[in-house]
Amino acid sequence: MAEVGSGGGGSLAEQLKSCIVWSWTYLWTLWFFLMLFLVYVLRVPLKINDNLSTVSMFLNTLTPKFYVALTGTSSLISGLILIFEWWYFRKYGTSFIEQVSVSHLRPLLGGVDNTAPSNSTSNNGDTDSNRQSVSECKVWRNPLNLFRGAEYNRYTWVTGREPLTYYDMNLSAQDHQTFFTCETDHLRPADASKKDCKIGNPDIFMQKAWRERNPQARISAAHEALELNEGFYRPLFPPLQAKRRTQNGIKLTICATAYILLAEEEATTIVEAERLFKQALKAGEVCYRRSQQLQHHGAQYEAQHRRDTNVLVYIKRRLAMCSRKLGRTREAVKMMRDLMKEFPLLSMFNIHENLLEALLELQAYADVQAVLAKYDDISLPKSATICYTAALLKARAVSDKFSPEAASRRGLSTAEMNAVEAIHRAVEFNPHVPKYLLEMKSLILPPEHILKRGDSEAIAYAFFHLQHWKRVEGALNLLHCTWEGTFRMIPYPLEKGHLFYPYPICTETADRELLPSFHEVSVYPKKELPFFILFTAGLCSFTAMLALLTHQFPELMGVFAKAFLSTLFAPLNFVMEKVESILPSSLWHQLTRI
Repeated sequence: MAEVGSGGGGSLAEQLKSCIVWSWTYLWTLWFFLMLFLVYVLRVPLKINDNLSTVSMFLNTLTPKFYVALTGTSSLISGLILIFEWWYFRKYGTSFIEQVSVSHLRPLLGGVDNTAPSNSTSNNGDTDSNRQSVSECKVWRNPLNLFRGAEYNRYTWVTGREPLTYYDMNLSAQDHQTFFTCETDHLRPADASKKDCKIGNPDIFMQKAWRERNPQARISAAHEALELNEGFYRPLFPPLQAKRRTQNGIKLTICATAYILLAEEEATTIVEAERLFKQALKAGEVCYRRSQQLQHHGAQYEAQHRRDTNVLVYIKRRLAMCSRKLGRTREAVKMMRDLMKEFPLLSMFNIHENLLEALLELQAYADVQAVLAKYDDISLPKSATICYTAALLKARAVSDKFSPEAASRRGLSTAEMNAVEAIHRAVEFNPHVPKYLLEMKSLILPPEHILKRGDSEAIAYAFFHLQHWKRVEGALNLLHCTWEGTFRMIPYPLEKGHLFYPYPICTETADRELLPSFHEVSVYPKKELPFFILFTAGLCSFTAMLALLTHQFPELMGVFAKAFLSTLFAPLNFVMEKVESILPSSLWHQLTRI
C-alpha cells in the first residue's frame, strides 16, 4: 500500500510539474499582449503620437540619396555575409550562423539538448553506433595499391601532378614502421662500432629510412643498409658461407626490407621491381627460418619472428601482384592461394581481394564464387570489392537478356530480382562506385589507403574492376537501370540504413585528406544549402534591387513606400478603431489619468 501511495504522490507531482512547465511556455505570450496594452493606454502621457509625428516629419525631409545609400549598404553587408557563409559551408559543411546559434545562443536561452540519451538502453545503443562509426571511418591499406617508382612516379613525370597526398604517404610510412621494424632492433649491435670494425647495423639504417620524408634520402639509406649488411650478418649466420653468399656473380644479402624499399620506390618498371622483390624473398626466407626456430626463446625473438613474418608475406604478395601486372595471371593466382594457405591468420593484408581480381581476369567465375562464399560473411568486414563482385556474378546470369522495357511489362523474374537486390546491396555499401563504373566521373590513380564506403574506395575498386564489368555483356546496362533505386529505399541514409549501418558522416573529410586536390571528391548524401545562405542570398538580391530602383525612380519608389507602409499598418489601425468604439470613453479617460 505504501508503494501505491508513493506512486500516486509521484504521479500527482509530475502532473503539477508538467502544468507549471506548460504555463511558463505560454507566459511570454501573455506578457507580450500586456505590454502592447500598456503602451496603448499610456500613449498620451508618453506622447507617442507626437513622437511618431516627429519621426514621420524627419523621414519626409530625407532625400532619395539617403535611401539609395541605406539599401546599397544593406546589400553590401548581406553580400559579405553571404560570401563568408558560402566559404564556411564549402570548407566545414555547415552554416556558421546556425552553428553559433546552436552552440552558444541556445544554451543561453535555456535550450535543452534533445540528443542526450534518456536511459541506459539508449546509452548502449549510442555506444554501439559510435563504435561502428569509428570502425567504418578507419583508414585501411589499399590491397591493390600501385608501385611508387614504377607507376605513381611515372604519372608525375608525364602529367606534373602528384597523385599521392602527404597524409596518404605519412600513413604508409607508419605502416612500414609497424610491419618492417620491431622494438628489439635497437638491442642489436648498433652502428656506433662502424668506425672501428667496419660493421654497422642495417636495421638501424632501415628504421631511419622508413622515417624519412624525402624519397632520395630513403633510397640512400636503403643502399647504405645493403652495403653494411654482409659484414653485420656474417657472425649471426655462420652457415651462410662465402660460396652461398654469391650466386651467378651476384652478392646475396639478407636485409630484405632494404630491397623492399628499393623495389617500391627506386625501380622504374615492374620488371625491375620484380627482380628486387625476388632478391628480397631470398633474404626474407633466411631471416624467417632463423627467427622461426628461435621465437620461443623470449619476447625479443618473438617480436623479431612477427616482423619477419610480415616482411615475408608482404614480399610474396607484391611478387604475385608483379606477376599479375606482367600478364602471368595464373602464376599470380597460384602464389596468392599458396600465401593464403600458408598464412591463413594474416587477414590484415586482404589478399583475397587481390585473388578475386586475378580470378575475374581469368574469367574463373566459379572460383570467384567460392572465394566469396568464404569471405562474404555477415561476421566479416565488408568491402566494395566483395559487395560489387557478388553483384557482378548475379548480374552476369541475367544481364545479356535484360531489357528494361520487357521487365516493366512482364515484371522481374527471380534471377533478375536477385541481381537487382545484389546491386542495391552494393550501392548501399558504397554509393560512389556506380558513377565511376558508368564513366560518369573520371578516374584517377587510386591512393595507397582507402576509406571503406568512401570515394577513395570507389576509385580503387573501379580502377581495377571496370574492365571486368565491361567484359560481362549487359552488366553495366543493368547497373545503369537499377542503381538509383537504392536511394528510394534509404531516404535518410545518415539516420538509418537498410542492409548496413547508417552511412558514416566522416567520409568526406577523410577522402579529402586521402585524395589529391585536383580530384573532385564525391559526396553522399548531397548536402542541402543551409537556410541562412538562402536567406542572405535573398536579402542581398532584394536590397540591391531596391537600391537600384530607388536610384533610378526616386519619386515612384517614394509612392510605393508610402503605400506599403499604409497597407502594413492598416490592420492595426482597424483594430484600434474597433477597440475605441467598443470600450466606453470614460474608461479610457480614467486609465489615461492613472
